[in-house]
Amino acid sequence: MSLLFAPECTPFAIAAAMLAGLTVIEILAMLLGFSISEMIGKPHVPNTDGHEGVAGLLSWLNVGGVPILILILMALGFFAMTGFVIQAIANAFWAPLPALVASVPAILLAAPMVRASSRAVARIVPRDETYAVDLSEFVGRTAEVAIGPLDQGLPGRVRLKDAHGNWHSLRARAAKDQPPLAVGARVLLVDRAADIFIAVFAPDELLDTASSSLGENS
Repeated sequence: MSLLFAPECTPFAIAAAMLAGLTVIEILAMLLGFSISEMIGKPHVPNTDGHEGVAGLLSWLNVGGVPILILILMALGFFAMTGFVIQAIANAFWAPLPALVASVPAILLAAPMVRASSRAVARIVPRDETYAVDLSEFVGRTAEVAIGPLDQGLPGRVRLKDAHGNWHSLRARAAKDQPPLAVGARVLLVDRAADIFIAVFAPDELLDTASSSLGENS
């Protein structure tokens, strides 16, 4: 346990603390109805004309394939984990390495871990950037309450697919005089104020239509 707070492990302890802090902030943000990950979005590989090595490295790490916050969290987590393991092994056989010396193999080991994990995450995370979808297109569509319940206070979140089959997570609140919309409830998006959608309970006939469409597509 003393190794965790040793000066030789300072970079890895800082990375672990940043990982924990960012995770807590993201959870609190989602409870308040928005997501830091969505606000940041996915990173774009910069124009690296004449620097093919840089472009290749960014592509190898799957930069642009998953939200940048997820990449940051994975990089911090794997760097901290490999660093502590390296120092624990070094301490068992001789003595902990200097922090700078231990950081080099930690980075080299963490990089392929980030790549492998980001490739797996990229298969799960919705690729909303594949098609440009105007927010107004979601008005009149049914969705499912993901974070709620929705009322007239702080917005929650609803999930729905666009015409291209991509999932979207949208901020929403219940319409005026509408009772709270519980998590899992099917709702109809009837209006929009900036980026916050107004939702009501979805009529039964719309739910039947949606179920029929899903059956045809499966």
